[in-house]
Amino acid sequence: MPSSPTRPRTYRFPELRRQVAEETLAPGASVSLVARAHNGNANLVFTWRRRYRPQLQQTSNAPTLLPVRIVSPQSAPPIPTAAGILHLEPPHAHLLP
Repeated sequence: MPSSPTRPRTYRFPELRRQVAEETLAPGASVSLVARAHNGNANLVFTWRRRYRPQLQQTSNAPTLLPVRIVSPQSAPPIPTAAGILHLEPPHAHLLP
């Protein structure tokens, strides 16, 4: 049984690996599309992301988490209720009763 031809391995410098991993952190970026743009494999890019995660988190513009305080329902202000009927008429749909 003949073996299938394989492509030679492509060496990518660590700077390029980090840059590719950084590109995947952009809002709306797809790891698969970024990998294809650099003639790579998505699984390999995921490996690079894990490897460079500590460095990428320091330099990324990722949103920071804010502290949250949970209050008991008794101390929360009451939510006003609206009286009346709301009638919706979507332009391309019919609502069934």
